Amino acid sequence: MNMLALQLMRCSDFVRELDRALLLPALAIASIGLVMICSASISFADHSYGDAFFYLKRHLLFLLMGAVVAAVFLNVPSRFWFHYGVPLLVLTLLLLVAVLIPGVGRRVNGSQRWIPLGPLNLQVSEIAKFVMILFTAGYLERYQRELRENWRFFAKPIGLLGVVAVLLLLEPDFGSSVVMAATVMGMLFMGGARVWQFTLILLAGLGAMASVALLSPYRLQRLVTFLDPWADQYDSGYQLTQSLIAFGRGEWLGVGLGNSVQKLFYLPEAHTDFVFAIYAEEFGLLGVVLAIALYVLLVSRILHVARRAVAQEDWFAAYSCFGIATMLAGQAFINMGVTSGLLPTKGLTLPFISYGGSSLLMCCAMVALVLRINREMDDVPAVARQVRRDRAEM
Repeated sequence: MNMLALQLMRCSDFVRELDRALLLPALAIASIGLVMICSASISFADHSYGDAFFYLKRHLLFLLMGAVVAAVFLNVPSRFWFHYGVPLLVLTLLLLVAVLIPGVGRRVNGSQRWIPLGPLNLQVSEIAKFVMILFTAGYLERYQRELRENWRFFAKPIGLLGVVAVLLLLEPDFGSSVVMAATVMGMLFMGGARVWQFTLILLAGLGAMASVALLSPYRLQRLVTFLDPWADQYDSGYQLTQSLIAFGRGEWLGVGLGNSVQKLFYLPEAHTDFVFAIYAEEFGLLGVVLAIALYVLLVSRILHVARRAVAQEDWFAAYSCFGIATMLAGQAFINMGVTSGLLPTKGLTLPFISYGGSSLLMCCAMVALVLRINREMDDVPAVARQVRRDRAEM
């Protein structure tokens, strides 16, 4: 009993040392996600599985697994991910290839993005986005001086980004490839890439994405539908028009929790990619503003930790935090933009809110890594010594 009490005290002290300004917004967003998964999926789950709380139970399991993953990242020094960024990238590339193999990857709605692991499905693209952040952050710490002086050091991460993006497009997962590419490009720009290099690659990337979108019939149809969803509201524009109806019904204060009509088999993917539309219907403009404010608080706090790392010249920590902030902000913006009709439809989850185990686990891992980095910033001498040892070994 004494040992158990001691462990509980240590755990309590550890939690108190975490950055509450970062932890609380993440917990608040995750709480919104738990409530909305229950509300948005209850009718669909009852009809499909005979259990109204089927998706809620699975989401609770994912949250528990996310807590375990977060605990691992909180207890592992951030420099561990600096040393093992390359092996993690190699493993991720193997998984991206494996998911494309018939019989290994699972195909859902025309996309082969998942590897079945018993009752769970691993979405490799979610892991790839996080691993690319870790790899790029480590690369920038090692070669940020060379990056500014020699274009070859800029071309190497771009080449790897291209390989990962192509593998994602073969699934296909256009949305994840766009978010990942934007995040890595932003990190390289912050790392000191020259403007002409950045501009050249940016134009080439935009051209490639435009070509992929225009040469793919279903993506081209999405663009046409986005411009005027009401022109074909019962076919290609159905999902977007139903989402817009949900936003319109929400008005200022919403129709109330559980009172959404659009979740009653009108809006497809109501508990996954379009859960924000159900949230807007039930909580209105006030709820939408609250959710956006929580994301702003979360991202701004992560950027604050990045600035602290810059001040201590821990470049891996700084670039990792910047990449995580860009990833979370970009994915939240795209998902909200898609559901509100601001952007063409893409299959991207809303961080911490949409149903999806892989996405939730990676979000927990990213926030936990930032919490770990911020905690290490308080122990400046030890972290500085480790950073100096790592740089001496390079």
